[in-house]
Amino acid sequence: MNSHSIPRWRIGAVAAVAVLGLAACAPGSSTAGSTTPAAPTTAAPSSSAATSSATGTAGSGSGSGSSSEGQSSSPAGSSSSAPSSAAEPAITTDPVTLTVWDQEVRGGQNEQMKQLNDAFMKKYPNVKITRNSQSFDDLATTLRLALTDNEAPDVVQANNGRNTMGAFVTAGQLLPLNTYADKYGWTDRFPQSVLQYSTYSEDGKTFGTGNIYGLPQVGEVVGVYYNKKKLKALKLETPKTWEEFEAALAAAKAAGEIPIELGNLDKWPAGHVFGPIQGQFVAADQITDLGLGNAGASWKTPENEAAAAKLADWVSKGYFNEGPNGTDYDAAWQALTKDQGVFLIGGSWLAADLEKAMKDNIGFFAPPPPAGKTVATTGGTGLPFAVTKSSKNPDVAAAYIDFITNDAAMEVLAKTGNLPVNRTAELAPKSGVQAEVFAAFGEVTTKGALLPYLDYATPTAGDVLGQSLQDLIAAQVDPAEFTQQLEDDYAAFVDGN
Repeated sequence: MNSHSIPRWRIGAVAAVAVLGLAACAPGSSTAGSTTPAAPTTAAPSSSAATSSATGTAGSGSGSGSSSEGQSSSPAGSSSSAPSSAAEPAITTDPVTLTVWDQEVRGGQNEQMKQLNDAFMKKYPNVKITRNSQSFDDLATTLRLALTDNEAPDVVQANNGRNTMGAFVTAGQLLPLNTYADKYGWTDRFPQSVLQYSTYSEDGKTFGTGNIYGLPQVGEVVGVYYNKKKLKALKLETPKTWEEFEAALAAAKAAGEIPIELGNLDKWPAGHVFGPIQGQFVAADQITDLGLGNAGASWKTPENEAAAAKLADWVSKGYFNEGPNGTDYDAAWQALTKDQGVFLIGGSWLAADLEKAMKDNIGFFAPPPPAGKTVATTGGTGLPFAVTKSSKNPDVAAAYIDFITNDAAMEVLAKTGNLPVNRTAELAPKSGVQAEVFAAFGEVTTKGALLPYLDYATPTAGDVLGQSLQDLIAAQVDPAEFTQQLEDDYAAFVDGN
């Protein structure tokens, strides 16, 4: 979590992702339905509305925070303007129901999907979008089964890593999108540094090169949110170095505050705490190799053990809330909105919700590096949207993905509090926590290192990392045992790949 990652971005964003180096693979076999993208059946793609700018998208559009199922087909009465793209291949004008599964359930994330879906249906009145929106964890569970069904969704959001998109590619469950990339000019719109995160070789063994299997909408960066009033009450400034950040944690603890809110019930959230810590101790190229499952790195280094020891040290000093391993992720960030806790280490995707609840009392900064070093933290692109091999409407599905990721869609994303993967610097807000998130992303991508999510590495990395972090936080393993568990998983994958 993606997050993902952390997103793209022409200017600031682009440079950021470029730091990472991935590998990739491609699908292969077939599954139900046709395999190859069918040629446009009929004619007429765009309607009149199609060419209007995305800027004026229906004032926060339809409803609010729904989470799933059927979105009304008719954009009827909607004032949403439809994002446009330059060359737009024709799609069928026959009635089509397009099933889309996403994990955009939070406020700003859900809002942008509603607006863009409404605009797409307004542009193509013959298309009805049936949306199934689930939490990140629920989608990870249900998607595996859904893709084996003859009635699989047309478009799905799949985590970039080897355990999800990589596995789907290997199983031949996703459609390679190279043909559509050429038609819509995706390789011109997105830099390779972004596309590599949804690119795999045909056998699924190589991550970062090969066929394109999806496109992301947003960029992601993991940083530190803080309660401005509480920091001020502690008579502290926003930390500029790692040493100042740790001093702030100690000061918060001494004052009786909860220094860091953490909800690690689902195991993956602690990875967003460990990643930024690791970035202060381990060279970026080594973390990148570990995160992408490339050969040549090792978890068994003094630097990785030092990073694990630092997390364990924070636990022993009581820097986290009571029982972080039993605390729900949403409960943790919501606690910050209720004046519980001073800091929260989390991704850019939380900015919209935190700002909505805390107004101008919420701040954000990239994890500050130790004095004399450059900034480095976890990030990347958001979960890419992919077309399933079983889709009966691959042309419409590809047109939909193009529509929700084009330049105009980036404006909708920015206006709804998301970090667009392209045009990031151009669309940055003037003030507020969103402006700080955009700035942090630009800083990391242009002056530092954007480090991959560690659960990308192997098909089992998510489970191993999550369990190992829970064990480390619970003091059931020490730093050496922690790194050994990760090394065992990494080495076994690299040796057998």
